[in-house]
Amino acid sequence: MKNLLIVLSGPSGVGKGTVLKRLLTSENYALSVSCTTRKKREGEVDGKSYFFISKEEFLKSIEEDGFLEYSNHFENYYGTPRKFVEKQLETHDVVLEIDVNGALQVKKSYPEAILIMLLPPDAEALRNRLKGRATESAEEIERRIQRAEYELSKKDLYDYAVVNDDLDGCVERLDKLIKTLKGVEI
Repeated sequence: MKNLLIVLSGPSGVGKGTVLKRLLTSENYALSVSCTTRKKREGEVDGKSYFFISKEEFLKSIEEDGFLEYSNHFENYYGTPRKFVEKQLETHDVVLEIDVNGALQVKKSYPEAILIMLLPPDAEALRNRLKGRATESAEEIERRIQRAEYELSKKDLYDYAVVNDDLDGCVERLDKLIKTLKGVEI
């Protein structure tokens, strides 16, 4: 049975991190580790939080087709290392938590990837979750809502969509979907 490359995307505040934390308690899944050129922050571990590399190394890897996807944000590069993912796929289903643009890049470079959009129950729930985090200003919340509208407009480009209306139910539906795609009896 071939392992799957699963790309999970969704707007800020939809609960991707929380859902993934629960899903990854299963030994069947591995989370991909991205490369970045930004400086390591306190508490981050090289090879676990990110692979921290130089801009020169990153650009060389781009030339060598070393990323499934990559982007540049605020003068720093971020990318999903192809060889790392392929090595993980030998023993696990691999989950990437990336934005819509990255997901569509992955689908081009790895067509068998499964794209799953995590959806909020509705726009109001998303707004309430963002406000409830109390980590962003009102202006930042509005920017995230506008970005969410863009991301959600791309959901038809995804293979599947799962609504995060209840954490346990969402994790269960996501796990069941992946097992079904693998042909595992549930």
